Amino acid sequence: MGCVLGQHNEIGKKEKAIYYLSKKFTGCEMRYPPIDKLCCALVWTTWRLRQYMLYHTTWLISKLDPFKFMMESDALNGMMAQLQILLSGFNIIYVSQKNIKRSAIADFLASRALKYYEPLNFDFSNKYLMYVAAPWKLNFDGVPNAIGNGIGAVLVSLNGDHYPFTCKLDFDCTNNMAEYEAYITGIRAAVEHKIKVLDVYGDSALVIYQLKGKWETRDSKLISYRELVLDLIKVFDDITFHYLSRDENQMADALATLISMFSANKQEDIKPIQMSICDAPAHYCNINEEEERDDHPWY
Repeated sequence: MGCVLGQHNEIGKKEKAIYYLSKKFTGCEMRYPPIDKLCCALVWTTWRLRQYMLYHTTWLISKLDPFKFMMESDALNGMMAQLQILLSGFNIIYVSQKNIKRSAIADFLASRALKYYEPLNFDFSNKYLMYVAAPWKLNFDGVPNAIGNGIGAVLVSLNGDHYPFTCKLDFDCTNNMAEYEAYITGIRAAVEHKIKVLDVYGDSALVIYQLKGKWETRDSKLISYRELVLDLIKVFDDITFHYLSRDENQMADALATLISMFSANKQEDIKPIQMSICDAPAHYCNINEEEERDDHPWY
């Protein structure tokens, strides 16, 4: 059930809605006949709006003419008689709903027309649409400290495969320079993999917003880096930059921290680092033969 309480303006030609009500019928009320449902809705609405209806004349507009007849009849029985008694304390005038003019909707839309309207084009030409490319992801981070400077980058494929890259910087650099070095390392790896759509994530707000073009690059040490970056990203069809916290950039940060603390000569052959996940302590699989005192296997 639902209703709208409106009020005429001072001239009496226009109406303005001042209150809206709506409610769902209960299980037993759903089984009422249509006329009883309307009576139930009227009683509930009158009770909710009694503070308005007690002091003003109310026009009850309904599209059911029999309802008006029954409300004004002198011989009623059952629920209709009870309803008439309940509503006797209010000054209600029953009015049948008039036909709505066909121009009402047109007038409403015309009164709210946009000043600069452009028609929508629903034509979707897929003549040159061959596929929708999903992006790879690149996480990068740079870590300069007293021990050394290191960078880390991780490429994540569409299948979730991770390709880590790390490098120790054997020269003095600032934190922002290390961040750019890490980013350029990851970008060059993406170019080698022939990636065309890439989402880049980093925890340096300065570098990310400079790459987006929202912040200016004023540091003379970073201008050359930015020029190189702009040249490298030309090969991508689409590349986006996103800032994230260091907690969300753990793998790239761990690679950069590890290589910055690692000391090695250039002549040494450094093998790749293999990562694995152990589900249980190592001693769980250890069987001590001395515990088999009864000459029976442990199982």
